[in-house]
Amino acid sequence: MKQFIIVLTALLLSTTSYAQFEISASGGYAIGSAGMKIGEIQTTSGTENTYGSYGEGLNAQLRGTYFFNDRFGADLSLGYLHGSDQTVSKVRFDGYEVDAIARARAFGASASLVYRFNTNVYSRIGALVKLGGKTEAVVRQKATFSQAEADAFGVPFGSYTETNYVEDYHGQFPLGFVAAIGYRHQLNTNFSIFVEAEYYGISLKRKDSEITEFNTNVILPDGTVAVSGLYSLDNLPEGTNRTTTYVDELSSDNTDTSKELAVKVPYSSFGINFGVIYKFKRSHTNRNLTWYHNLCHFTPIKFKY
Repeated sequence: MKQFIIVLTALLLSTTSYAQFEISASGGYAIGSAGMKIGEIQTTSGTENTYGSYGEGLNAQLRGTYFFNDRFGADLSLGYLHGSDQTVSKVRFDGYEVDAIARARAFGASASLVYRFNTNVYSRIGALVKLGGKTEAVVRQKATFSQAEADAFGVPFGSYTETNYVEDYHGQFPLGFVAAIGYRHQLNTNFSIFVEAEYYGISLKRKDSEITEFNTNVILPDGTVAVSGLYSLDNLPEGTNRTTTYVDELSSDNTDTSKELAVKVPYSSFGINFGVIYKFKRSHTNRNLTWYHNLCHFTPIKFKY
């Protein structure tokens, strides 16, 4: 038993003698991968699908990495995604227009295993989760009055309503996959720079949404605002729900318009990151060997009863 403890301790100390901790900061840009349908473009001539991923956009990461030996390590990363605009709806009909885009504003974290092929090339593979944030939809809608509507409202023919609103979508807790391969170049004892290609594989199931901004104005043909704030966040049009809950099942006799069937939206991406690494000083090997030497020559104290 004593020999087992000595050998185990020696292995731990030998690992500790190499133990190395690093922190890094990076930024980059990702494009959508395996894009799914996220919207439509509708005109008088037909309908066209739009594809994309909410994972596209600028990102920033802060990572801590601990190496157990000269090959293997583990890291924990925190990141922020500032997603690019994705077309959700674009409508161009006579007297009716819609422009709706959506974009991600999300915080996430990943835990990965790291493997060094050599002093320069490394890879990472691990799990990815979303910690918080939202998918923000920004919508503009223009509806031109018919002659009867203009007469009823007391405005010239050609007047229209312009509605602008923002709706925030929140998702359920997701679990995804992250993988990366990178190249690092050492500048000095403590600092290195790196570039890496990184893949995120993750989708988000919607949980709920909330309209956070809403305004409708009546505008005359010359662009003059005739009525400001016809509808607002506190006075929504009939049939418009401020909050919506997404569920997996709806009964055939459901009349609650604030509930809709849940869908999954894509956040997968492929990106390039650039950053800097700070490497902390390693543990002292000689000190560990001294501890090991003392351990091997340890003489237990015997007590007399």
